[in-house]
Amino acid sequence: MKKTLVLVLCAVLLSSCANMNYNYLLQSGVKALQAATLTDAQIQAYVHQYVTQLDAQSPVLGENDAYTRRLRKLTSGLTQVDGIPLNFKVYKTNEVNAFACADGSVRVYSGLMDLMNDNEVLGVIGHEIGHVALKHTKKEMQAAMLTSAGMDVLASTNQNVAILTQSQLGAIGETILNAQYSKKQESAADDYAYTFLKAAGKSPACLAAGLTKLQSLENGSGNSSALVNKLFSSHPDTEARIQRVKQRLAAEGIK
Repeated sequence: MKKTLVLVLCAVLLSSCANMNYNYLLQSGVKALQAATLTDAQIQAYVHQYVTQLDAQSPVLGENDAYTRRLRKLTSGLTQVDGIPLNFKVYKTNEVNAFACADGSVRVYSGLMDLMNDNEVLGVIGHEIGHVALKHTKKEMQAAMLTSAGMDVLASTNQNVAILTQSQLGAIGETILNAQYSKKQESAADDYAYTFLKAAGKSPACLAAGLTKLQSLENGSGNSSALVNKLFSSHPDTEARIQRVKQRLAAEGIK
């Protein structure tokens, strides 16, 4: 993020040589600084705006639907992460997807639930929550807010959370749905998920189950495996991650 901020400020200085409006340049620098220093609470509030809109536009299944009842059962006991309340919903779609957000929202697509059993789905959810808890998308979220159109909305001098423009909401969505993680971040999310699930009274073996199913889908063919590969594994090291989890299970005597 520091690198992004430096580049923006450099661009401001260079632009001044082209006789641009100095007030505009100053305002741009202020907006860049504000985007770079967004607090966790502000990011959570902005993400919540996006999730609220996405829920309104998506085929959210009701409480009496079989998919929702299944999700409620397998996530029972998962109430919060780092003090942030978790809320779960199912989107009715054939897409293979799932994501967790900084505001505690976890969304699972029915297409994913069709391909995985409860343990496997729970492993995937735990892993996604790990990325959120470790703030792996925070810098990307700040960058998205910085580069999106309509940055005037963030130019307030107080701590109030602004109402985002459609372009900013879209930038947040791109960051959440298309996040790409490093090998180190993937391993860290696995480690967090293992501890998180165990502390909630769930068997951390479900993490290995989810990764194993993910591996089989990655090695398969068709659109579903392509979607899974894009979502969960930007590195061809799923087997190494599975073995790492299994070694920890064995060391703790967990089958």
